[in-house]
Amino acid sequence: MSAWLETPTPRGVAMVSGATRAPYWLDRPERPDARPGLDGDTDTDLLIVGGGFTGLWAAVQAAEENPDRRILLVEGARIADGASGRNGGFCSASLTHGLANGVARYRDELPTLLRLGVETLDDIESTLGRLGVDAAAERVGELDIANFDWQVDDVREHVTEALLYDQPATFYDRAEARARVNSPMVAAAAHDPNVMMVDPGKLAWGLADAAERLGVRIVENTEIVSLRRRKGSICARTATGTVTADRVVVATAAARPLLRRNRWAMVPVWDYVLMTEPLTAQQRAAIGWSGREGLADSGSRFHYFRVTADDRILFGGWDAVYHYGSDHDPRHAYDDHEFALLAEHLLQMFPQLEGIGISHAWGGAIDTCSRFSAFWDTSMGGRVVSVLGFTGLGVGAAHFGARTALDLLDGRDTERTRSAMVRSRPIPFPPEPLRWIGITITRKEFARSDRRKGRRGLWLRAMDAVGLGFDS
Repeated sequence: MSAWLETPTPRGVAMVSGATRAPYWLDRPERPDARPGLDGDTDTDLLIVGGGFTGLWAAVQAAEENPDRRILLVEGARIADGASGRNGGFCSASLTHGLANGVARYRDELPTLLRLGVETLDDIESTLGRLGVDAAAERVGELDIANFDWQVDDVREHVTEALLYDQPATFYDRAEARARVNSPMVAAAAHDPNVMMVDPGKLAWGLADAAERLGVRIVENTEIVSLRRRKGSICARTATGTVTADRVVVATAAARPLLRRNRWAMVPVWDYVLMTEPLTAQQRAAIGWSGREGLADSGSRFHYFRVTADDRILFGGWDAVYHYGSDHDPRHAYDDHEFALLAEHLLQMFPQLEGIGISHAWGGAIDTCSRFSAFWDTSMGGRVVSVLGFTGLGVGAAHFGARTALDLLDGRDTERTRSAMVRSRPIPFPPEPLRWIGITITRKEFARSDRRKGRRGLWLRAMDAVGLGFDS
């Protein structure tokens, strides 16, 4: 194959026609029942808004650090209903959304951020074991794949740059890479060992259970609609009452930010995913992939894919769809055009899987900021810290994001809080219609760049120059 297909075929449409329109991770009988909502007024020492990975890690870390601290976690829907339950389960050591982005934006402190990222991944792994959280974790690394010959040099250069920063990385040529993953779409690969594959649903549910064992109170189906500073505390209003808190962590990912000042810094971008039926032994043998690494390819528009514990293939990515006005309508989570195109790409990657069934198809919004990596906002006299903008690589970085938010709330001078990454903010997105126009042009230019074998046009070079990115 010389290119990925740009439009779905009848074969792709047929493959996804019977798929359940729901995230596979959350559509299982082991999903816990929802916890009761909050009714009336209450008070707490620490309020955490959001029941995804960032909020859950903040709850666990805060409770372990100070068992006497009263902690309340409030989730607007159900635990992991947002980005934390809709992702691919790639738990990476990267805090900067990849090495190249780190070099471009945080070069001076990148060695420190790289070390902190590996320490974060190590701590996630050890904490899951210590707390007895079964997240089906496998520290198998990630293979970043060159699909076409014109991408091979970039993959090789990535390995060279990683080694310059003392990061473990291995380059595989075509024969070596195809010995690991048997696909006609593999021209070379780079292996990063500092990636752990997890089951996002089990990770979130396990962290919630652990937090409750540590004394955290968790309520679901309770939306915080506003925050106000009042007489030395923070008043969080819900539909049925108020929560008065001494300190607040806001961890709402791609949901509309509670604080107006953060709405310019983040846009929701929609990403789509398929999950196959379990592979047969013959299908499993035909594709190789015995190392069970996470896989990602190398274009401006890229796929990510992995094998689950029950030998399904999750296959997602490619398009990043933005809707005018930062529209959060949940109907955007299900797009038959995107599903059918992904199905066709799956078979381009693995033609051996012709006839494979697709069990689930879903999408979700990613909290995208212009620098591709998380940012922290301290407000209301230092009593409220928001962390958002992970841009699709937040499974591991959420742990760091939560730890840093707690440090900021408590006024700690730490290696994390002193970093330029934490002290700075991304360039804001412009108002509509300029926002939609700019993102739409950027998406089209990404596609054009791939058709031109990676050559970036004037528009993308200008975006690079001003530091205003948009990640697919």
